[in-house]
Amino acid sequence: MVERIIIMRTPFATTSRRLVLCAILSALAGCAAMIAPGSNLPELPASPPGPYRLGSGDEVNIRIFDQPQLSSKYSVDDSGFIDMPLLGLVQAGDLNPDQLGGRIALGLQTHNLILHPSVAVEISHFRAFYILGEVNSPGQYPYRPGMTVLTAISIAGGFTYRAEHDYAGITRDTGSAAMQYKAADSAMAQPGDVITVFERRF
Repeated sequence: MVERIIIMRTPFATTSRRLVLCAILSALAGCAAMIAPGSNLPELPASPPGPYRLGSGDEVNIRIFDQPQLSSKYSVDDSGFIDMPLLGLVQAGDLNPDQLGGRIALGLQTHNLILHPSVAVEISHFRAFYILGEVNSPGQYPYRPGMTVLTAISIAGGFTYRAEHDYAGITRDTGSAAMQYKAADSAMAQPGDVITVFERRF
């Protein structure tokens, strides 16, 4: 009789363990589904100190003293260069305006074009930023100096009713690779950022 009871209970016990295991796995899957989108992203690192560095899509106003034929607006191309008369392609990407001015002056001297050039470089137009997700008008917009994530959201028409208000995602190229980070609404945005406003979990 003892052996018969064990034989009868063994399938039931196995089935019960399977049911319990399935219930645990389902609960874990449900918990994972409840994790808010973007909440597990790494925090946005602080921007490195120093002047703004140029990138593809920026436009600069270059003034060379007593050289009106060279003084003009130039756009930084996808490879990070500007194309100047007499000098040709000049690297601008990852340089600040003063560094670019110095590089242009050196080129003019090296090519014996101007003996003592005086070059001034100013940013006339920043490259765009992009905003996606739960905003009323996602898309591409001109960057504004001093812009925060919340300012960018306002430019894009504000939050939808499904939006997560406490943080957003920022995909940013930090030099080695583009990565997505979690950022508070008060975080400073940069030209070229891709800002994602996530859907809120109710």
